Order: sequence, then structure tokens, then C-alpha cells
Amino acid sequence: MRPDGRFAPSPTGVLHVGNLRTALLAWLFARSQDARFLMRVEDLDTGRVRREFETEQLDDLRAVGIDWDGDAVRQSERQELYQSALERLDADGLLYRCWCTRAEIREAASAAHGERPEGAYPGICLQLTAAEVAEREASGRPPAWRVRADGARVTFTDRLCGETSGEVDDFVVRRNDGAYAYNLAVVVDDGDQGIGEVVRGADLLDSTPRQLWLAGQLGLPQPAHAHVPLMLGQDGARLAKRHGAVTLADRAALGQSPDDVRRELLAPFGAGELRHHGGARGALRSRAHPMTLFVRWILPALICLGGLIAIVAAPGEAEAGAMIIGAGLSVWLLNLLYRVGVSGERDRRDEDRARDYFDQHGHWPDERGPHS
Repeated sequence: MRPDGRFAPSPTGVLHVGNLRTALLAWLFARSQDARFLMRVEDLDTGRVRREFETEQLDDLRAVGIDWDGDAVRQSERQELYQSALERLDADGLLYRCWCTRAEIREAASAAHGERPEGAYPGICLQLTAAEVAEREASGRPPAWRVRADGARVTFTDRLCGETSGEVDDFVVRRNDGAYAYNLAVVVDDGDQGIGEVVRGADLLDSTPRQLWLAGQLGLPQPAHAHVPLMLGQDGARLAKRHGAVTLADRAALGQSPDDVRRELLAPFGAGELRHHGGARGALRSRAHPMTLFVRWILPALICLGGLIAIVAAPGEAEAGAMIIGAGLSVWLLNLLYRVGVSGERDRRDEDRARDYFDQHGHWPDERGPHS
């Protein structure tokens, strides 16, 4: 699959800088591979979403330099796709109704035996007798719909977190208020839009086994994943409004421009300036030191130019001029070999050290700075 990417905000509030950093990284992952980048508005939770938040979120994303291919799509306009997927699951015998309240699930989960993931559904309604089903139907309480996963275990390799494995419980695919659940909608959308790599926050890592399993049941391609670390507050907790200036508007009040915020967000990843090229295409390019540019490009070019001048000025000494050009090309070739070999190996070692740090501490180096 092409590594096409996406960002899918839910318009239930203003994006904070942690959201913006995740969006920037998702955008860079796609654009650096010359892939498409799509914008999808996750507005299924009609009780909480607000159109004004959607407008503000998209404006903030544009302000920090993010563009996307085509128009942003809304999940609320894709209901037929979700219904079709639900009908397919039902036809395959993978759905059952569930009348459990959250309190009942917590109580049953605390009394369950064996090792199960925290918050996993213990299968209460799967084991109901016909009489119990009739009693619940008579109560008038609408049921949710769950998939029957039979405790399947899914293992995948995350680009940042490495090999990850998780047990799939019988999760909800349609809520009792009739809304399609996140896990169903995101899988259907990613498959329909041809998303090849999902880049999102590490807080969603635990939901990935469910989504990969569901994609398999629906016959959809399974995208690659990269779960990026969350931004943390000074107290080590996940970034939130209580941590102070966390939105673009907050930062603007402190005199920071969107460009300042973007550079700050990407600094821990060794990012330089953000340059757009090829129309809507964009990528991250590190800002090279002037001496590096001179040694890599200008010096070899000057040597080759000197050889050409020597050939034109003294045709009888063309052999000497050719040797000078050869020397210039040799300098360029040595630079290339250094970048691929010595410099590339150093970069790989730095990346390995950063990964080891993340595995040990749960965040990237220097991520707990004053604006984390």
C-alpha cells in the first residue's frame, strides 16, 4: 500500500499543541514519502461536536503549515458505509446485542477470573439465555451491538513502539443510542480512503489490535502504524488546559507566531525549517550548515569548473583539465560515501539511542521541557 496518511480530529474543542504536534508528524510522515495526506473530521458524537470547533481546528492546522489533498470529509456524511460494514459483520455471524451498563461491566470485570486487558468486555450478554434476552427486550432499553472476537490475539509491528500484541475483546461497533462506534468508523474510513500508514498518539496504541482484527474481518487492507509519544505537562501528566498556554490562541497572547510554535513542536525531533515544494507537496528539510554545503557541493563544482576552464584556455593540455574535473568528481563521490556510510551510521545510532530512551521512559528525550 502507498503510505498515504491522514489526521482525524474530533471537533469537540480547540486543538492544543499536543494535537498539533501529532498532526505535524502525521503530515511529515506522508509528505516525506511523497504520499497523499487527507483530513477527516470525526463528528459522530453529535452530543459533543460543534461546527465552530471544526472551523477553528482546520484553521489552526493550516496556520502551522499543514495542507491536505482534497476537501476534509466528515464521518457524519458517511453513515451508509458504516451501515454496510455492520450488515456484513451481521451476515458473518459476528454481531450480538448487549444491554450492559458501564457499572455492570465494571462489576463483572472485577469478578472475572483469568488475565484480561483492563476494561475488556467480559462477554456477559453473549452468554444470556433466551429468557434473559426476552426480559431485556421487554425492558425497552435499546441495546448496543458488539462483535464476537473470541479473545483473538493480534500482533503487529509499530514503526516507533516496535512489536506490540493485544487481545481483542468483544468491543462495541454501534452504541445503544444508534451512533456508530469509533473503532468501526475509523477502520471503514481508513480502508475506503486508502490510508497506508496511520500516525497518531500513543494513547491509541491499545485500540490498534481491535482495529486490525476488524479490518481483517471486513476484508480491508491493514495499514502500518506509528504511535507518536504524547506531550506531557510539567507534572508528567498528559497535556491539558490546566497546564497553561496550550492552544495557538494562548501562544499568540504570549507573542508567539504559528511558525514559532511549529518550530518548538518539531525541535525535539531534530527538525529544521519547513519548506513547501512541488505545489501542495511538503516535506521536512534540515537546515544545513554553510560549511557543509560548501564541502558537499560548492567545492566539487569549483574544481570541475576549473578543469573546464583549463581545457578551453589550453586545448593542448586537455588531459590535465580532465584530471582536474576527475578530482572534483572524486571529492563529490567521497562526500556521498561519507553521508551514506559514516554519517548514516551515526544517525542510525542516534535513532537507536532515542528509541531505547523512549522504551525506558515512555517519552522522547528532552520532551519534558518547559513547554511540554
